[in-house]
Amino acid sequence: MFARSLLYSLTISTIALAAQPSAPAPVSAPLRELPWGQLNFLHTTDTHGWHAGHLQEPSYQADWGDYISFAKRMRQKADDQGVDLLLIDSGDRIEGNGLYDASDPKGKWTFEIFKEQDIDVLCSGNHELYKQNSSENEYFTTVPDFKGNYLASNIDIIDPRTGQLVPLAPRYRKFTTKQHGIRIIAFGFLFNFVGNYNNTVVQPVEETIKQNWFQEAIRDREVDLFLVNGHVPVRSKEFTDIYNAIRDVQWDTPIQFFGGHTHIRDYKKYNSKSYALESGRYMETIGFMSIDGIGVNRKTRSHLAAGPQFNRRYIDNNLLSFHHHTGLNESTFPTDHGKNVSRLISHAREALELDYRHGCAPSNLWLNRASYPSSDSVITWLEEQVIPDVVEDKARKDIPRVVIINTGAIRFDVLKGPFTRDTTFIVSPFTSGFRYIKDVPYETAKKLLALLNSKGTILEQSGTSMLGPPEQLAYTEDKRVATALELRHSEQVHLSAKPNLTPGYTTRDDAGTDGDDTLHSPISFHRVPNCVQSEIAFPESKVDPTTVDLVYLEFIQPWILLALKFFGEEYALKDTDSYMEGVDFPTLMTNWVETHWDGSC
Repeated sequence: MFARSLLYSLTISTIALAAQPSAPAPVSAPLRELPWGQLNFLHTTDTHGWHAGHLQEPSYQADWGDYISFAKRMRQKADDQGVDLLLIDSGDRIEGNGLYDASDPKGKWTFEIFKEQDIDVLCSGNHELYKQNSSENEYFTTVPDFKGNYLASNIDIIDPRTGQLVPLAPRYRKFTTKQHGIRIIAFGFLFNFVGNYNNTVVQPVEETIKQNWFQEAIRDREVDLFLVNGHVPVRSKEFTDIYNAIRDVQWDTPIQFFGGHTHIRDYKKYNSKSYALESGRYMETIGFMSIDGIGVNRKTRSHLAAGPQFNRRYIDNNLLSFHHHTGLNESTFPTDHGKNVSRLISHAREALELDYRHGCAPSNLWLNRASYPSSDSVITWLEEQVIPDVVEDKARKDIPRVVIINTGAIRFDVLKGPFTRDTTFIVSPFTSGFRYIKDVPYETAKKLLALLNSKGTILEQSGTSMLGPPEQLAYTEDKRVATALELRHSEQVHLSAKPNLTPGYTTRDDAGTDGDDTLHSPISFHRVPNCVQSEIAFPESKVDPTTVDLVYLEFIQPWILLALKFFGEEYALKDTDSYMEGVDFPTLMTNWVETHWDGSC
């Protein structure tokens, strides 16, 4: 409540500016137009607390206040054209940025910031369910904030007031659009997630679609569009199951899916009347979707003769894109509401001291843009420099240890320049500490990494895909782009190349290569292993130790115990203990930065 009152006081007392004061200016680039239709959508997903935008990347520098202004101006444009516009969000709004993670309690600011946007359909992600407090925040705060627009088709929660298991939110909703009277039935799904805290139940999608309420909903004949929103990859068994269930009873009613979770831009065609859009991550992308030739003639109530046409666009989240697509400029684009939300974000960042500088990164360290291992890889930096220097329990510092972390604990790049309090949460927002098992035979310990990173083992059944970055669920192989030096030495440089384009998204999906609104030069994507390890305090004699302390991030303990069992070692929870009790991984990383990188940049 305090943030809402603060927003009103800022509105009265201050003329707020759009975007964040420290945000870089966007860089001009060629833009594709938006393919407006009869029914249009703006889509966000996996924002993970990045409501301030990207403060070191010009292509994504707009903040949530700018998005509020953009949505308002786009709704006005839709009204002027006599078409409909809806806003969709597909979950994972928390964990991944200091604006959410640095506050006590977490989300103290972001819940109030997020609710200022007028969203028509939204759902939960898996991150909202990892902990009891975050799921209860959804139940008591976000669900009522959106008054029936928040849908939870396959999530239940134990109401702490009654102890009863109840739906997190309504299972579905039916509504009619303002301009064309398009009748929509909307759902809100989560993929078959099993890592939720025990106060919630995620029912498998294949079971949910058999339930009476769902079967009754999809048999409604007074419907022009099924809208399936979900924190679900668009190329997933879950969405395919939902598609098949609807098609079994409604063979030609259009279906529009909105997905998330894998942090990519993607667009999937199911058939000529069914498509799915996924709109990236971290406030880098505002998805735009349009459908033409849908619904009924409002006077005769007869279905339109022409079949529906679907189009998509991925909008770079910056003010130049927003100005272009609304036909406005720096002075005419911002709304009072949007400007004051930007001011609220700025105030929150100041209160949380997110610009406090721990040091300065001397170069870019990439999560997936650089190959692993390499000097430009953030994983290599952690494995070779940070972990050997900081993972040390004073009581056991002389005992040889094998330290294993999962790469999914790292969520973003370290960019050259200030390494701030915000950066700590951006790179690794998870508060997982370390645990260990003492006296593990080294002959066994040294085999674990290969097993954790392998495919086709029994570990696959326990979901080893959760150990790495979520993007790797979609990218099954590397995408390597030639360097400028390699191009200069290549005989295949084309005269049509555009050397002045900034690096960015160059998406290929089921509709081709013209989905991105901004023309960019391509960037590489390199897969990283599920886990990496450091061997510390080993004998200088180079003789392998007989036993070691096996140290690992607490999050991966189930996989560690299963891997040990695979090699015939019967360890259980009772054999584990805290290592460096009370110290989490992000704090150790920050301590290293303060010691090794000065603050001059």
